[in-house]
This record gives sequence, C-alpha cells and structure tokens, in this order.
Amino acid sequence: MSNHLPLSNHMFIRFPNVSSNVSVARVAAATFASFREFSISDIEEIKVAVSEAVSNAVLHAYQDSQGIIEVTMENLGEGIQITVRDYGKGIEDVAKARQPGFTTMPEHMGLGFTFMESFMDELHVESQAGSGTTVRMVKKA
Repeated sequence: MSNHLPLSNHMFIRFPNVSSNVSVARVAAATFASFREFSISDIEEIKVAVSEAVSNAVLHAYQDSQGIIEVTMENLGEGIQITVRDYGKGIEDVAKARQPGFTTMPEHMGLGFTFMESFMDELHVESQAGSGTTVRMVKKA
C-alpha cells in the first residue's frame, strides 16, 4: 500500500470553538501533510500555523458565545492548502491584525499571523465584520 494520497484528496472537519479542539485540528493537519513529501520540520511548521489559525478563531471569533470552526485540507499539485473558517465577528482591520505584536487581548503576544506567514508559503486572510474570517494557507512540498 502506497502512503501517497491522490492529488484530489481532501479532508473537512467541523467542530465547536472549544480550545481542546485546537489540538484535534493540529493532529489532523499533521497527519494529512505526512502523506506528502514534507520534511519533519515542514510538518512541525504546518502544525504551528494551523494551531495559530484555529486558536485565533477560538479566542476571537465568537467572544463568549458558542460557534463553529471549519478546517479544510486539500492536496495541491505542489503541496497542500489548509483553510480555517469561522462565522464569528470578523476582523475589523485585517492589515492591522497582521502586524507583529498586534493584539486585542493584552495577555497574548499577537504573533499568530506572524507565525502563520513565516511557516507557510502563502497566507491569505479574508474577513468581514459580522460574517467571520477565512484564513487560507499553502505549504509547498
């Protein structure tokens, strides 16, 4: 049995914004990526990026209410794409939120987007106030 997945392979997981689900998404992404030609270091970077994206959704998207987070993983010809989506409050100023050290929670470092951008080959953030946020990340093999 080959451990290479077909290029059309994809995975979709949907879960509530509970902090324990950050590790679920992290493990799922690492497992999905392990079937491609990624080094252990690459897989660690993918895990951190996914953890940051899902943590942001857990911490910021729904404030103190319940909500849903969706993670989609897809094989691309040159690597994988991971999309993290929430349907929460959205980000008022995406450019400002992507600045290193910016945070709306003083007890946090404000480096989530910085880590995602550093560890992935592409990072796209789309957000609209009241409609949620979509973070799309690509890692090339």
